[in-house]
Amino acid sequence: MVCGMTRQALDGLLLAALQEDAPSGDKTTQALALEAEAAGVFLAKDELVLCGLPAALRAFELADPSCRYEVLVDEGRAAVPQTLIARVVGPLPALLLAERPALNLLQHLSGIATLAKKACDAVAGTGAKILDTRKTLPGFRLLEKYAVRTGGAGNHRMGLSDGILIKDNHIAAVGSVEEAVRRAKKACGPLWRVEMEVKDLDEFARAVAAGAEVILLDNMSVEDMARAASQRPAHVLLEASGGMTMERLPAVARTGVNFISMGALTHSAKAKDISFEIEKTG
Repeated sequence: MVCGMTRQALDGLLLAALQEDAPSGDKTTQALALEAEAAGVFLAKDELVLCGLPAALRAFELADPSCRYEVLVDEGRAAVPQTLIARVVGPLPALLLAERPALNLLQHLSGIATLAKKACDAVAGTGAKILDTRKTLPGFRLLEKYAVRTGGAGNHRMGLSDGILIKDNHIAAVGSVEEAVRRAKKACGPLWRVEMEVKDLDEFARAVAAGAEVILLDNMSVEDMARAASQRPAHVLLEASGGMTMERLPAVARTGVNFISMGALTHSAKAKDISFEIEKTG
C-alpha cells in the first residue's frame, strides 16, 4: 500500500494525471530541446504536516524509471517554511512532466493532514475524537482519508458499504425513526451497530428508545448536545456533526460527545504552498 492505495491503483491514478497534463507531450520542453539530467527539490513554503510524498515521488518514477530521489522529511512530520522536503534526480523532461501532478497531490494531501492535526489539537484532552466524512473528491477518497489519518484524526465510513447510518432521507422513506431502526436491526444482525442521525432532542430520545447504538447529533446547538450527552444510556455513543469550525470544536468536545465529524477536513482544506525547483542541470 502507498498512501492508503494499492500500488496498482495509485499508478493508474498517476498515469491518468500525467496523460491529462501532457496528452501529446510537453511542447515547451520539446521546443527548448531540454534533455540534460537535472536535480530538483521540493521546498516547503508554509508550515505543514507533510503528506503524500510517496505518491508524489512515484509520479517521477512513472514519468521515467531512471528517476531517483532522496527523502529529506519523513511522511507525517511537521515542516516549516524553507524546509527541503525531498530531492529528485533524473532526465529534465521527466522532472518537468511529473512536477505539476506531483505538486498537486503533495499540496492537497498536506493541506488535509495539516487541518486534521489542527482539529485534533483543538480537542486534545477532552476524550472526543475527530473523524472525517464521505465528502471527498471522486476517485480521491482513499488518498484523502489517508491524509486525515496522517494528521492524527480518524476515518468514518469509507463508503456506504462500511456501516449503517440512517439519515433523514431514510426516515422519510420508511415513515419513522422507529421503523428505520427496526428494519436495520432485523437486516444487519447483532454484530453491526446501527447509527441514527437526529436533528433535535425529541428525535434523539426516540432513537435511543428504538435501540440505536450510535446517534449522530446533526446541526444541534452546543447546549442540546450537552443535554443529549447527559441523558444517553452508557452503551450509546454520540457523534456531533454539522457546521463544525475550529473555533467551535473545543466547546463541542466538552459536551461529552465521543466523536466529531468534519466534512471540512477534506472538502475545505487549503492546499499547502510547496514548490519544486530545479537546482542544477547537466
